[in-house]
Amino acid sequence: MVWLTCVTALLTCCELFAYPHCSAWLLYIYLRTQAHADMHHQRIELAPFSKSDMDLRTAFSCALLLVTLLPPSVNASSKMYIVYIGERKHDDPSVVTSSHHDILTSIFGSKDEALESIVYSYKHGFSGFAAMLTESQAETLAKFPEVTSVKPNTYHEPHTTRSWDFLSLGVSQQPPEQHGLLQKANYGEDVIIGVIDSGIWPESLSFDDTGYGPVPTRWKGVCQVGQAWNTTSCNRKIIGARWYSGGVTDEVLKDNYLSPRDLSGHGTHVASTIAGGEVWNVSYKGSGLGAGVARGGAPHSRLGVYKVCWEGGSCQEAAILAAIDDAINDGVDVLSLSLGGGAGEEIFGSLHAVLRGIPVVFSGGNDGPMPSTVNNAVPWVTTVAASTMDRSFPTLMTLGNKEKLVGQSLHYNTSVISSDFKGLVHARSCDVQALASSNVTGKTVLCYAPGEAQVALIDAMRLTVEAGANGLIFAQNAANNLDNLGACGRFMPCVLVDFEIAQRIASYWKRTGNPVVMVSPTVTVVGNGVLAPRVASFSSRGPSAEFPYILKV
Repeated sequence: MVWLTCVTALLTCCELFAYPHCSAWLLYIYLRTQAHADMHHQRIELAPFSKSDMDLRTAFSCALLLVTLLPPSVNASSKMYIVYIGERKHDDPSVVTSSHHDILTSIFGSKDEALESIVYSYKHGFSGFAAMLTESQAETLAKFPEVTSVKPNTYHEPHTTRSWDFLSLGVSQQPPEQHGLLQKANYGEDVIIGVIDSGIWPESLSFDDTGYGPVPTRWKGVCQVGQAWNTTSCNRKIIGARWYSGGVTDEVLKDNYLSPRDLSGHGTHVASTIAGGEVWNVSYKGSGLGAGVARGGAPHSRLGVYKVCWEGGSCQEAAILAAIDDAINDGVDVLSLSLGGGAGEEIFGSLHAVLRGIPVVFSGGNDGPMPSTVNNAVPWVTTVAASTMDRSFPTLMTLGNKEKLVGQSLHYNTSVISSDFKGLVHARSCDVQALASSNVTGKTVLCYAPGEAQVALIDAMRLTVEAGANGLIFAQNAANNLDNLGACGRFMPCVLVDFEIAQRIASYWKRTGNPVVMVSPTVTVVGNGVLAPRVASFSSRGPSAEFPYILKV
């Protein structure tokens, strides 16, 4: 009988693979085969075949049955999906998580597989979960009446000494009747700020807890230990820290700290800008540029740190939601997220934080100056653009005809500072071909190519150094974005200029037989002489494509 051969094959497979639903499928095959034979009143016979044929056919039957019976999670590719349910239906987080397991069990048919598939359970501020699912399983889940939405996990990217003084939030030495907003707010005393980012470097002086009182009793967070991080890494300033590695590949994790410790420095920078204590007499790399007091906007506040961003692996939305969920339960007063996934990629968990009285502050993104590039534009959060302040780093350039022009730079390294004139070369777009066709060795290179595709600043620095140049003058739309200039300072002066200054340098080069230029050391200028504030060139612009009628000021 055919069914007997199939059952024999299936029994063999069950014994080999310990598939949990074998008995049910055995009964199903038997009943269906018997019904089919009774309906047609005929015997189903097999043609005679040898033992080797039987082994081959049995193996084929086993393979065919396995393909049919094994769960989709085994024989189909799966990826992480975020399943959003909405408000919690129960106050007990364990009951909420159990409901998530029950939903997944109905999909997989196995509690063990359900537990294996789930990555995060959102159970404090809202209800939902992240799990490894196939596309068909995700489509099935989306049809459940209790499920609001199902979406693939997406990736978000992580988006100084005078800025708070410029905003009139300085540390005042005036009598109480003349105190400003920061003093009236008691410097953020005991406000708990949750920072969802790439972690933190606890040894930074910005997070020294000297003079702080006990941790507020309302705090319910934890100090999660890990690599290069123990319970003493938290203190009365950093009062809690968590890290989220679910769904991050082993390839990424092996190059990161498996702990709240920050590898990239982004989270540390953000946390110190928001809440860093006062650190006196600091400057850019000890050079004297930008010298002053470094501190955060609320220097007496406390920090809860949630590491969701990994060097080389971005920031998974599933982990961001888990961090928001934990932060709501931990007792933060404010949430800060300086990250984004692009226009239209909004994080729904932020709404549940706001509904519980927790203000949420997002960065607007770094995709400017093109319009409609703003991130995190939902109406219930504060969205912050990047802007300039009243400090600049002017750098004097003297041409061979004694004309003096000003750009911006971080040219402070005494080992590359020279009071001599250097040859000037106009290499237009500064691509490999343009540099190769010019003799740039030992000279200062002007990169200015109006109407042409000009290489990016970071590439121009690398290519000119490799070509043997001794300096770089780089033209761009705005000369106040100095983010990448630090990489240049070890080798040569790199000066940013706008297109008007670049055109004047190019005109001098064109009409001079032996053009030369001298770049002076950079100085720091603050106050009314600097036009500010202005939106930084790199800052994302509105209007929001998804919420075009919402204007954020």
